[in-house]
Amino acid sequence: MNEKIPVLPVIMAGGSGTRLWPLSRAGYPKQFLALSGDGSLFQQAVARLQDLADEAIAVQPPLVVGNEEHRFLVLDQLREIGVEPGAVVLEPLGRNTAPALTLAALQARADGGADPVLVVTAADQTVTRPEAFTATVRRAVQAAAGGGVVILGIRPDRPETGYGYILADGAAGNGDATATGVERFVEKPDLATAERYLAEGCYYWNAGMFVLRASAWLDALRRFRPDILQACEAAWAPRSTDQRFVRPAKAAFAAVPAESVDYAVMERCPGSGIDIRMLPLDAGWSDLGAWEAVWQVAEKDAAGNASVGDVIVNDSRNTLVHATSRLVGAVGLDNVVIVETADAVLVADRERSQEVKAIVSQLGREQRGEHALHRKVHRPWGWYDSIDQGPRHQVKRILVKPGASLSLQMHHHRAEHWIVVSGTAEVTNGDKVILLTENQSTYIPLGQTHRLANPGKVPLEIIEVQSGSYLGEDDIVRFEDTYGRS
Repeated sequence: MNEKIPVLPVIMAGGSGTRLWPLSRAGYPKQFLALSGDGSLFQQAVARLQDLADEAIAVQPPLVVGNEEHRFLVLDQLREIGVEPGAVVLEPLGRNTAPALTLAALQARADGGADPVLVVTAADQTVTRPEAFTATVRRAVQAAAGGGVVILGIRPDRPETGYGYILADGAAGNGDATATGVERFVEKPDLATAERYLAEGCYYWNAGMFVLRASAWLDALRRFRPDILQACEAAWAPRSTDQRFVRPAKAAFAAVPAESVDYAVMERCPGSGIDIRMLPLDAGWSDLGAWEAVWQVAEKDAAGNASVGDVIVNDSRNTLVHATSRLVGAVGLDNVVIVETADAVLVADRERSQEVKAIVSQLGREQRGEHALHRKVHRPWGWYDSIDQGPRHQVKRILVKPGASLSLQMHHHRAEHWIVVSGTAEVTNGDKVILLTENQSTYIPLGQTHRLANPGKVPLEIIEVQSGSYLGEDDIVRFEDTYGRS
């Protein structure tokens, strides 16, 4: 009996998804949102790669590369779908995809002489035909097991200017089951060039999905960008491990050159002697890079309108309306995107939805909170929702997961009133510890050390009323914290 090919799914989960603002924000980016299909895009990516296992392929627990801020989101969403990660590698700061893949390859090789086939995908893509995806990636695994590099290309169905392209050597036109050579990679084109690529038929969208041995990536990087490899190794050697989290050294990682997988290695492979091939992927792929792409994959009515949430659309065409917290009505619109959240609304020409990132950039320059966070903010212990605020007060709904607790903390500028809505609260208030149940309340004076915990087996929900001269989230002094934030 032949030994199975070991496959390590690598999910790149570090993106910020700024072009899907206001639904996607830095604190809760698009890969963790349910935009198409069942579950979040991240959960879909994990599940797709787990489905690769068959009589010839052994799939290992997934390796996730993400950033520190989203580490508990990653674990929570994996827990929801019943998947235990092999490791979650946390980038201290973003350095693009080449360093991220290098960290994944170093982690894959850390287990003695292991050299699995890495199936590398972004966490923010979707496919509408998962069976076709599975069949194509299994072929890619077989092709990459011998040491070559296999990339997945998407046959264009429109002259898209937002993607890079792959120029195949011509054989791909003979059938989508055929691996073909790669002549070159092409940058994002203008519209006229994209129309020519579509007409010629031998150009494919670069899906940013790669299948290769861990050693193949490290060898190619050593050849083309030894500076990136050496800098990553310098950050990797003193790494720390905490449960499933693996953290490279922050100062050393800051010195890693920021570069993409394509620029660092893939674009240099054609003609270099490295065996690089492309497999066409016909599986209804989309990277959901902008609201236009979300509209493309959404279910539509007879007039081409797509809607999510409490929406009424009248006399409109080719329009996307996404409502999250209230009724949204649309009348007489054509090619428009409307996205409503609790604290921001976007209205845009659908075909210019790539330009939403300009609004996000302006919010960042003005240091507005809507740049990074929703009104409802997720934390490792649960979430809080700021439902009302004024010059000297703020009201929050707070949910604490069963068995979880906030940090032991104090505030210099605000006092707090807590009212239990449901569940049981264990309250540390100075040197006293009390239990509160539904409709009971307590008062935390300014400067008092305190902690909120949920000792029960059901979620705890409270209303918190803050009052004081300053109500910012940075007015927290932590003394003890389960999540390493003190």
